[in-house]
Amino acid sequence: MLVTRWIPLFLSLIVILFLGAVPAMSETATEHKYTNHLEGETSPYLLQHVHNAVEWYPWGEEAHSRAKKENKPIFLSIGYAACHWCHVMEHESFENERVADLLEKYFVSIKVDREERPDLDEIYMTATQMLTGSGGWPMSVFLTPDLEPFYAGTYFPLRGNYGRPGFLELVERLGKAYQEQPETVFKSAKEISSNLKRFLATDAKSATVTADLTAKTALQFTQRYDPLWGGFGGAPKFPHTMDLMLLLRQQRRNQDPKLLEMVTHSLDMMSRGGMYDQAGGGFHRYSVDEKWLIPHFEKMLYDNALLAKTYLEAYQVTGDERFAKIARETLDYVVREMQSPEGGYYSSTDADSEGEEGKFFVWSPEEIAEVIGEEDAKVVCEYFDVRKDGNFEHSGKSALWIPAEPTDVAAKLGISEDQLSEIIERSKKKLYEKRSTRIPPLLDDKVLTDWNGLMISAMAFGAYVLDESRYLDSANRAADVLLEHQWNEKRLLHTRREGKSHLNGMLADYSYLVMGLVDLYLASLDIARLEAAKAIHSRMVDLFADKEDGGYYNTLAGLSDLILRTKTASDGAQPSGNSIAAYNSARLGNLLGDPKLTREAERTVLAFGADLERSAVGHPQMAIAWDYLQNEGEEIVLVPGSSGGVDEFLDPLRKRFSPYLVWLSADGEKTAAVAPPASGKKALDGKTTAYLCRGSTCQAPTTDVGALLSELK
Repeated sequence: MLVTRWIPLFLSLIVILFLGAVPAMSETATEHKYTNHLEGETSPYLLQHVHNAVEWYPWGEEAHSRAKKENKPIFLSIGYAACHWCHVMEHESFENERVADLLEKYFVSIKVDREERPDLDEIYMTATQMLTGSGGWPMSVFLTPDLEPFYAGTYFPLRGNYGRPGFLELVERLGKAYQEQPETVFKSAKEISSNLKRFLATDAKSATVTADLTAKTALQFTQRYDPLWGGFGGAPKFPHTMDLMLLLRQQRRNQDPKLLEMVTHSLDMMSRGGMYDQAGGGFHRYSVDEKWLIPHFEKMLYDNALLAKTYLEAYQVTGDERFAKIARETLDYVVREMQSPEGGYYSSTDADSEGEEGKFFVWSPEEIAEVIGEEDAKVVCEYFDVRKDGNFEHSGKSALWIPAEPTDVAAKLGISEDQLSEIIERSKKKLYEKRSTRIPPLLDDKVLTDWNGLMISAMAFGAYVLDESRYLDSANRAADVLLEHQWNEKRLLHTRREGKSHLNGMLADYSYLVMGLVDLYLASLDIARLEAAKAIHSRMVDLFADKEDGGYYNTLAGLSDLILRTKTASDGAQPSGNSIAAYNSARLGNLLGDPKLTREAERTVLAFGADLERSAVGHPQMAIAWDYLQNEGEEIVLVPGSSGGVDEFLDPLRKRFSPYLVWLSADGEKTAAVAPPASGKKALDGKTTAYLCRGSTCQAPTTDVGALLSELK
């Protein structure tokens, strides 16, 4: 709605740029090795570009000063290591000497890893979406020396096609426009920046959120649901984990079997599709089709954290071991392939290997037969639908998926379901081992605090629900690294690689890590984890809180390299920092017995009340935080008896879906000092005793596990 005010100005700039024909230019593939200003960076994505022909700078004072000194605009390219089209544009354009010469003539070129600088990515992606109606990576944005955008797009081919300008043409036209008509460029940039600031501003005037927000949001999800293949919307199809989590909470409230069917069908179809790595576990980022068949093959840490938690919650609700199996395989994949020797979790793996997307993951019938033998191959190819003509890009190879029910496959093959299962499981191991000898996709081995917080949360929850100590060990190792190297009692740092920690932490770093530490406390009852969560949350409030209107800014105050300080709550592929901050405040309010934290959670949600009421489907995690507050939350304080331990009470809860329940083990003075609700509680008759509290009201203590379970919501 804001776009219409300045579209005419933007279109006038386009007319200036593209009036008349541009002579064809010959391109020359460089044979030389270059070294640009990205040398010394730690991001694998930036280091991929260190020998491009383009004279790249990292985002920072050196590049910004040069742009101002030479009065040159900035070409800003934002991407990430696992991005397929980022690689395509690099090879087509950034390794091209003619492109490099034009960029050097007209611009200062800056390369940014969106995962290192999500704050920059948010600002300029919003501008790109407002200008073009869509977004994605690589993101190509042209800025004035004052960092204000005046033209934006995503991937540009080297030469124009299908009405899309070629990058060579674009660079020269934009460069000349800045030189010859700077007043038009600056006017456009000012208008765009002004509207961008209004677009990203929060309407803090609405201080009401209706009690039925969760129900209304769930209803909107049902209207977007795909009853055939599960999930929401059409191709490309993303997992929408927070939507599914919210539906589970609404189903818990109203016991609507349709809502549960939406969740379980979606999870079942995702895990049977090619988006799930059938041989190695873990999920690819999204499906390019509505059937979950062909994925975009990169694997992201945050997707696997969120999906693992969703499958674990579905297992708690249904008791269906299929969901537990997928959660285990996903967490096992992360421990095996995505955890560094130091303990932190890596960020992602690429979609490409050997220059081809998906090559590492797809199979032909002949390759499968070579690995497991002809007889088992007949079964495996039937089960995973591997055909001679293939299903992946006319390559004669297939992404593994499970289109038919195992019962039907077994009947067709004339074997029992047990025989089918045995053949599939042993064959998967052999296929994985063989696949491991292929050239693997690039691993982005930087450790991001926010994404690690999500995975610590998933691992800890997995350890608790599945009663698996290896997941607890994994989560503890990652937490130790972050607390030792990324946290100094005053500030969190955002990224770590090869022993170097740097970049200011943002709101999501704080809120995600706090969530992970709280879940780690609930799984381990190690009070040091809750103590660290309490300290980091408190520091987050000091650094990011909007004291006037509520909610939290996404970045620290006073950063000179940002054209605005954003405060947003919309949830995308990852939950917003504000959504998790509100959720953390609600949980910590229960755990620590602090009504100020509960009010803080309410104030955060209400700060985005207008956005929630207008489009709750864009804020599912914030809706979950609001639902927590509506339920008040429950807390159990467990006092170990003379025999020690509290497992007799916790074990029955592992497979029970209790999303708004937290617990404390009142096992010493330190716990009472950190969490006052643990103070003064006594064991009855030397037996482990449970105190159940809702808000400020507590039930009579009990030593009867059954009595406690019957009292829980």
